[in-house]
Amino acid sequence: MIHSRVHVSDLREHVGRTVSVCGWVNTLRLQSKMQFVVVRDNTGMVQVTHKRDTGALEAQLESLTPESAVKITGRVVDAAQVKLGGLEVVPETVEVLNLAATPLPIDEHTSMEQRLDWRFLDVRRRPATQLLFAVQTTLEQAMREYAYTQGATEMHTPKLMGTASESGAEVFKLGYFDRSAYLAQSPQFYKQMAIAAGIDRVFEIGPVFRAEPSFTSRHATEFTGVDVELAWIDGVEDVMAFEDQMLAQAIAKVADVHGEAIAEHFSVEVTVPITPFPRITMVEAQEILRKGGWDPSGIKEDLDPEGERSISAHIQQATGHEFVFITHYPVGIRPFYHMRPADDPSVTLSFDLLWKGLEVTTGAQREHRYDVLLKQAAEKGMSPEPMQDYLNAFRFGCPPHGGLGMGLGRVLMVLLGLDSIREATFLFRGPNRLTP
Repeated sequence: MIHSRVHVSDLREHVGRTVSVCGWVNTLRLQSKMQFVVVRDNTGMVQVTHKRDTGALEAQLESLTPESAVKITGRVVDAAQVKLGGLEVVPETVEVLNLAATPLPIDEHTSMEQRLDWRFLDVRRRPATQLLFAVQTTLEQAMREYAYTQGATEMHTPKLMGTASESGAEVFKLGYFDRSAYLAQSPQFYKQMAIAAGIDRVFEIGPVFRAEPSFTSRHATEFTGVDVELAWIDGVEDVMAFEDQMLAQAIAKVADVHGEAIAEHFSVEVTVPITPFPRITMVEAQEILRKGGWDPSGIKEDLDPEGERSISAHIQQATGHEFVFITHYPVGIRPFYHMRPADDPSVTLSFDLLWKGLEVTTGAQREHRYDVLLKQAAEKGMSPEPMQDYLNAFRFGCPPHGGLGMGLGRVLMVLLGLDSIREATFLFRGPNRLTP
């Protein structure tokens, strides 16, 4: 008789019946009279209890190793003394699907780098990490749902480019038949082309590549970007409004579906933000920070990580908000395609979104006028030839538009209170890591 698989979390409904449990050996306690095996699947753990009887079952249980994949068929019985759900499984057959080698290459005390070497085991052995990917799925689903309700079209843009995009400094170069190609450091130019193609609102969730030799807790050389572009906007405020609504809705969904589990595994309370998020100009932010002793020489154009943390803390104290938009970044630290306001051409109609002191998004209204784009590119010393395909998108009636790029891993990092983006990614890629 074939018994269908039952998840550990559903065993309570099967007391008194014979079922099959498929999972991994979590721990073994092999005593003189009894054999106890705790089996773990992705929903929980259950104790398998067998009284020694010198039979085939005893020998099979004796041969098990931690993390072996097993299918155990047996009767679910009430056992008040058992901590795991007050029940146990009394085995009838044990099928070893894959015996794990011993010893295991990682344990509770292993360093992060070694855990990353054995990431599949690391994820499997830690329920918190499994939860992370469930949270990521819910977060993405909710962001997509919001984008759909706002009339956005999901696009998939190329990751291979014939010319180095934007600055050219942070791109990976690779061989492409008889010439060179580059990995896209952003879908920016392509999503703008989609706007020029008459697709009103565009979004993409996909891989982004950055050839930055950064070794910080928030940088990766390949990450998942959430990109949005909106046509026919009245100003950059439309883009910020789209984002704060999207994030508030997505975080609310995560709180609803996973709030209790996140509190249990990460000791973090998911608070749903109130919209609109506060907005503060770069000049205002710098004034506040300098009063507190930041950048005493007064020369920093941009906020450093310390400045980002300090301004976030200040805003949270003043308003109770965990999020803040920093707006109107100076021209010198923004790309040539960011629009500049007519009344102050020294700044851009751009923003960064900080969440608890970490930059999670950059956005802006784009310059959609061909002649202005050419002028702004020239000011930055860029030659128009390599960008002609991009520039052509603005020669035949391109509407005003703006958008944003958000790092999915960074959002998860702040949401779950993680120390590093390495923890918020399945298989991290950094300057020193191309494996596994």
